Amino acid sequence: MESSAVLGRRARRPLWPGLAGLAAFIAIAAAGLWWAKWSPYADKLIHLIATPRWSGRSMLDAAGAAGSAPSLSGAWAFTRAYGTDIWPAFLTALLIAAAVDAFVPRQWMLGALRRTGDGRSALAGGLLALPSLMCTCCTAPVAATLRRDGAPASAALAYWMGNPVLNPAVLAFMAVVAPWQWVVTRLVVGAVLVFGATIPVARLAPRGSSPSAVEAPPVPFALAGAPARFLRTLARLFLTLLPLYFVVVFALGLFRGWLFPIDASTAHWAVPSIFAAAALGTLVVIPTAGEIPILQALAAAGVGAGTVGALLITLPAISLVSMVMVARTFSVRVTLAMAGAVSCCGLLAGGLLLLLGG
Repeated sequence: MESSAVLGRRARRPLWPGLAGLAAFIAIAAAGLWWAKWSPYADKLIHLIATPRWSGRSMLDAAGAAGSAPSLSGAWAFTRAYGTDIWPAFLTALLIAAAVDAFVPRQWMLGALRRTGDGRSALAGGLLALPSLMCTCCTAPVAATLRRDGAPASAALAYWMGNPVLNPAVLAFMAVVAPWQWVVTRLVVGAVLVFGATIPVARLAPRGSSPSAVEAPPVPFALAGAPARFLRTLARLFLTLLPLYFVVVFALGLFRGWLFPIDASTAHWAVPSIFAAAALGTLVVIPTAGEIPILQALAAAGVGAGTVGALLITLPAISLVSMVMVARTFSVRVTLAMAGAVSCCGLLAGGLLLLLGG
């Protein structure tokens, strides 16, 4: 009798607190994405259609040339340029991550992402990523929050990879300013990475020692405490991620010349250059669409299609910064395995672009 009464109270629990929380999340996410992503990228696309030429140089140039020695001034210039470019998107990402944690009822989030089988969960996470238009570093806090709150590893990984690799805005930009072979390669191999490679990687996630929320029973959603939870989560994300972000980006800028030595001088090293691109491209950090000027410059300098194809996937998909931000939540093993999967997909993209003659 007592258990029946408990079940009855649960069944009669009103929906309006959850709906109000979901509405708050949608408002925060939509406002942030409109400001940081949707409106600027719509203007950018309109400009590109009118003048189909990508303006601006590679942001990596701020840190120095390929092969250059470490430079503190170059590292600071790169950190400042990168921070100036991505701070609206990073702020939006932190707001969305905090809103997911505070305003979205846990049971509803799990209902959307926890599907039967890792494949369906990866499909749900990858599709959820498409409207966000984020780079790998900005999507990392959201992906880690989803995983920490109980989302399956395959869904969280697909969301993390889907944002930068299958970004509709970047694909539209490429369709205007780059060869069609680039767009096809990015779409085909990107789909393999997001909806395929994330599945075996997710199976490496620790079961018994996964984040506490993954194994915890669902907690009833309480709207009254949601604003305070939102502010606490936002403060925690700021205090833990911003210093980490600065240190790792500065270090990447400092060693840019050694970490990414690929330029016109490597054009005659066809096969080694492809493998170097597949490996080193996973470390470099770039903003959304930052790979376009890099790849255009390399192609103009005579670097082979295999190298360009590898970087077409590895540059946007993952970076050392994003790996550091998610490693504690996903586990180091899963994070490194995801980086390895990105490298393998980079090799696949290099081979496909060679076949297409891009």
